Amino acid sequence: MAVIADVLLIAGAVGIALYCHVLSRRLRRFTDLEKGVGGAVALLSMQVDDLKKTLTQAQTTATTSVNALSDVSTRAETASQKLELLVASLHDLPKEKTAVVTESPFFVRRPTSLEGRQ
Repeated sequence: MAVIADVLLIAGAVGIALYCHVLSRRLRRFTDLEKGVGGAVALLSMQVDDLKKTLTQAQTTATTSVNALSDVSTRAETASQKLELLVASLHDLPKEKTAVVTESPFFVRRPTSLEGRQ
């Protein structure tokens, strides 16, 4: 009976040793930096760094655009105020009376008359 128990104990130990060996190989592949989850994590980390750089550049560009638009808006408001003053000053001018032209607008060298031809 003791021999059977020893054989079963040895078989169990060998089985557990094989199981641990298989698990260690799987764990090594799982954490491999090129193919496993470790590689995926490293790739995602690089992508996050690239996204941070891109976001920083976009924020810088947006800030300069906002500053430029603010300057242009300020200049436009100033020009608008000046134009309003000019239009208001035009309302104060007296209205001109249009003169009625009775003469012909065409140049005539000699007046045409029926009396001079006879």
